[in-house]
Amino acid sequence: MLYKNIVALCKGKGINISKLEREIGLGNGTIGRWERVSPSLENVRKVADFFGVSIDSLIAGVPTS
Repeated sequence: MLYKNIVALCKGKGINISKLEREIGLGNGTIGRWERVSPSLENVRKVADFFGVSIDSLIAGVPTS
């Protein structure tokens, strides 16, 4: 669910996952791995802050930006 929500937010902003990763200082492919492994809270916070959404909404439902 988290990965799909991030993809939806990226689509809404007209960016791709790679650009998001560069913007928030994550390594290439980091967010893609979140489909299989749990990310750190720090990294989830970076994504939430970038989009201006809460961590809860990022994880639980399709957030709006």
